Amino acid sequence: MAFDGITVANLVRDLDRQLTGGRISKIAQTEADEILLTVKREKGQSRLLISASASLPLLYLTDQNKAAPATAPNFCMVLRKHMGNGRILSITQPGLERIVNIEVEHLDEMGDLCRRILIVELMGKYSNIIFTDEEHRIIDSIKHISGNISSVREVLPGRTYFIPDTVHKADPLSVQEDFFTGVILAKPETVARALYTSLTGISPLMAEEITSRAGVESARPVQALSDPEKVHLWHTFCNFMEDIREGRFSPRIIYRHDEPIEYAAIPLTIYEDCEQRTGADISQVLETYYREKSVLTRIRQKSTDLRKIVQTALERNVKKYELQKKQMKDTEKREKYRIWGELIQAYGYSVEPGAKTLEAENYYDDNKPVSIPLDPTLSPQENAVKYFDRYNKLKRTHEALTTLLEETSQEIDHLRSVQVALEIAQQEADLSQIKMELTESGYIRRHGTPQGKKPKITSKPFHYISSDGFDIYIGKNNLQNEELTFKFADGGDWWFHAKGTPGSHVIVKSGGRELPDRVFEEAGALAGYYSSERKAAKVEIDYIQRKHVKKPAGAKPGFVIYHTNYSLMAEPARVKDLTQVE
Repeated sequence: MAFDGITVANLVRDLDRQLTGGRISKIAQTEADEILLTVKREKGQSRLLISASASLPLLYLTDQNKAAPATAPNFCMVLRKHMGNGRILSITQPGLERIVNIEVEHLDEMGDLCRRILIVELMGKYSNIIFTDEEHRIIDSIKHISGNISSVREVLPGRTYFIPDTVHKADPLSVQEDFFTGVILAKPETVARALYTSLTGISPLMAEEITSRAGVESARPVQALSDPEKVHLWHTFCNFMEDIREGRFSPRIIYRHDEPIEYAAIPLTIYEDCEQRTGADISQVLETYYREKSVLTRIRQKSTDLRKIVQTALERNVKKYELQKKQMKDTEKREKYRIWGELIQAYGYSVEPGAKTLEAENYYDDNKPVSIPLDPTLSPQENAVKYFDRYNKLKRTHEALTTLLEETSQEIDHLRSVQVALEIAQQEADLSQIKMELTESGYIRRHGTPQGKKPKITSKPFHYISSDGFDIYIGKNNLQNEELTFKFADGGDWWFHAKGTPGSHVIVKSGGRELPDRVFEEAGALAGYYSSERKAAKVEIDYIQRKHVKKPAGAKPGFVIYHTNYSLMAEPARVKDLTQVE
């Protein structure tokens, strides 16, 4: 989600507490629209990252340093001149605007004490970093906005800074009940939209949260609300804003199936069905959220070509499989032709020359009468031979198709298992191993590597520790599955896999000990989670000791057979309670 006024309020509260009184020891412009301030205090130093990127404006404390260009841009030089070694007096937010004011005390060239204000506007494509004097005259900005670009406000040196009021929203921290119920809740909008289009700093997500806490459907028209519902919504809104005013924040990241989908400065009741991981502060939450999002985005971008190769091959094999099944169905009539041939041989003596049918009793079917078509230009014996030829041809086709259907089915299962591997890949090394598997399977043309020499693979299986201290390993792809099952695991270790669906091999190292029931449940949850059924509430899991798992000769990587296995129903969601080893 984008920065909203509540996120900024949480940030300002943290930054004011941690940075006020500190001195700015270093200023670097690490990107065209990004600066990094190093602030020293008695208890150490902090780095404040400020980005006015149009696509992703950011502001948070970080431990990470970033390299700056050898020659500082003009804006950076201005900041160094007017803020270098300056002391931060305060960090504030006007109302609930997406704006942060950093007030700095600094000695000018004459040695006189003066004040400067660094204004950070976190407004999507309109984001900017503006530097002004204490009279709010603009000294410089990281982005210059002329009258040709904006008719609302020029952001140029010498102009007076002001916050443009283009959408005429009310300040939610000071709004009164008569305005809330008489103006906001009188709009011809849905309840949620009426809130976020009327109040500064309230994002659509926060509007959804307010309505959820009030027990009102966010998509409900305002006109459909009764007077008691409006009053209850007002009181819920007041309690909500009181938490913001008093700084009762609890920053967190919301995960769905281990993927970060949202972050917020407060608990979200609208995501009760998702995992919510709290952070030490909003800066840690923001840095973690965008880092994890960036990793997922990068991996998905890099896996695009592999996904396309697998999807194309899968579609081709599914079409081939359907055609083979249709051809197989056509071979079902082969026995009829054999029987007709035998019946013609048995009763052919009674066929008159030029007859087009033979009426006979089928001794294979309780002597039921059957009418057999004949070619009048052929003798009975020649008609029988014709049907035997058809039978033999269909018999050979059936035998060939039985093998082909099995091969195509295994190919489809293999490709679907590769799709699961691509879904759970977390690093570029994981993708490299999947690419190697596709190359060995003939889906990718081999090039760039000397014959017989494989590229170095650094991808390792997932490693978890059960609640009872047992090591559990999960293959990330078919090559790792094979390595885990047949080279890493001992015969007495336990093997788990989601029943009848593509997924990872899960190995529990028993160390010769008997496993508690809880370990079976946790390993089953991992097998369900790292399968194509990871989003299901429950998944059936097969498990068996490793010594009973076999690999057929010539089978695809990761393909195994086993008999007399045990089964259990596992909950993939339980994975979040397990400890993963880095």
